[in-house]
Amino acid sequence: MLRANKSFKCAHHLMSSANAPLIKRISRILIANRGEIAIRVINTARKMGIESIAVFSDADRDALFVKEADKAFHIGPAAAAESYLNIDRIISTALAAGAQGIHPGYGFLSENAKFAERCAEAGIVFIGPPVQAIRDMGTKSIAKQIMHEAKVPVVEGFHGSDQSDSNLKAHSERIGYPIMLKAVYGGGGKGMRIAWSSSEFDEKLASARSEAMKSFGNDEMLVEKFVERPRHVEVQVFGDHYGNHVHLWERDCSVQRRHQKIIEEAPAPLINRETRLRLGESAVRAAAAVGYVGAGTVEFILDPKGDFYFMEMNTRLQVEHPITEAITGLDLVEWQLKIAQGEKLPLKQDQIPLNGHAFECRVYAEDTKNGRFMPTAGKLEYVSFPTDARVDSGVVSGDEVSVHYDPMIAKVCISPHCLHQFFHMTYSWRNLFILKVVVWAEDRAAAAAKLDSALSRTLISGLPTNIQFVRRVLKHPEFAKGNVYTDFIPDHQKELFAAAEQSDEVCFL
Repeated sequence: MLRANKSFKCAHHLMSSANAPLIKRISRILIANRGEIAIRVINTARKMGIESIAVFSDADRDALFVKEADKAFHIGPAAAAESYLNIDRIISTALAAGAQGIHPGYGFLSENAKFAERCAEAGIVFIGPPVQAIRDMGTKSIAKQIMHEAKVPVVEGFHGSDQSDSNLKAHSERIGYPIMLKAVYGGGGKGMRIAWSSSEFDEKLASARSEAMKSFGNDEMLVEKFVERPRHVEVQVFGDHYGNHVHLWERDCSVQRRHQKIIEEAPAPLINRETRLRLGESAVRAAAAVGYVGAGTVEFILDPKGDFYFMEMNTRLQVEHPITEAITGLDLVEWQLKIAQGEKLPLKQDQIPLNGHAFECRVYAEDTKNGRFMPTAGKLEYVSFPTDARVDSGVVSGDEVSVHYDPMIAKVCISPHCLHQFFHMTYSWRNLFILKVVVWAEDRAAAAAKLDSALSRTLISGLPTNIQFVRRVLKHPEFAKGNVYTDFIPDHQKELFAAAEQSDEVCFL
């Protein structure tokens, strides 16, 4: 366990009486989210004897998470801006309901520093990191500078204030092509472009700026050396209010489409013990550098030589946190709730287990024909999951997959660590989740076989899904060897889409 370095240069991250965190015992929480993650939090809160308050929009009036909560309050129309992103409405509802804390889940307001600040002003515990950590890690240029000072490896690049096109191009020439352009305030793969040579730099910059402005209202860019055939490896970290920080091992999230994760696994394959330990130590240094409290994820790029570089820090619980729970046997939401109430980290670093191998896949409501990955929405006529697997679900047969949110139906988990079941669901028209499937086994090959088996018995009628596509990925010989990287799908597109596409059609029963 590492304690925060009191001499660290970024003094504004250090705790003082002026910005001391709000800590209090919690008997009732409001969950500022919906579907999957709302039910995930409800179940752990119930286990801990904490009352749960759900909030819902017009579109979610009859949703499963509303029925599962101890109490539920209507907060507005279906549009997220008028409901799940309405800070005033959520805080006033929490106060009226007598909630001592707010759990933001993931997505929506979970990484909104203003929301965390408003919670504190209202005397409500924000079950997440300090406001300053959210702000700094949400700005890529500041995050890179903090990591550089903390001696966390960073990719060579330019993260400065001179945003002129000519200056960005000059730094690209200095760094050497290929380079990656990234929106400073970006996320989700938006505002990112690769320039392979000087001749295409201007076009790529203009395209990245345009997308960044439309998506984030800001077109500032940072330039980084592009790492070819990179892997996306992230480390789960936790911190408490007393300067203690630990990691809970790493996850590999390299198999992606359109810069969005499809298959995640823990631990990362083909990583030796030395690299695994260095990843964990670097992630803990990153967390300590920002005075981190609660659950966070430090994301790294891992190159073919085994060198890794800081990419970003997600200041919230991740969608893929269940695979960390599977290999450690720990409940990460329980840790969040304990730490928010002022408890110390439940375990020291040398007490955190690493057992077996776990996979999670994200099943989307999308048409995968010809590699298009076209999102769809509509009615789920019928859903059925394996009875011998852990299934985390937020919907039932007859529910609608809405265009308003991120539609994820469920997660399936086969694991000896599944001491209790969680039911999950989240929503986005861009990321049309139907469900997540999570499996555990003694080794990677056995876990992959279990995932394929669970998917083969996951039946969804009414909408097309990517289930058969995921199964083809699992059976690809290079995937079986652990040779995964972020361009795995486009590089193997011919093989992955060669099979008869009718298998991806909706399974009508």
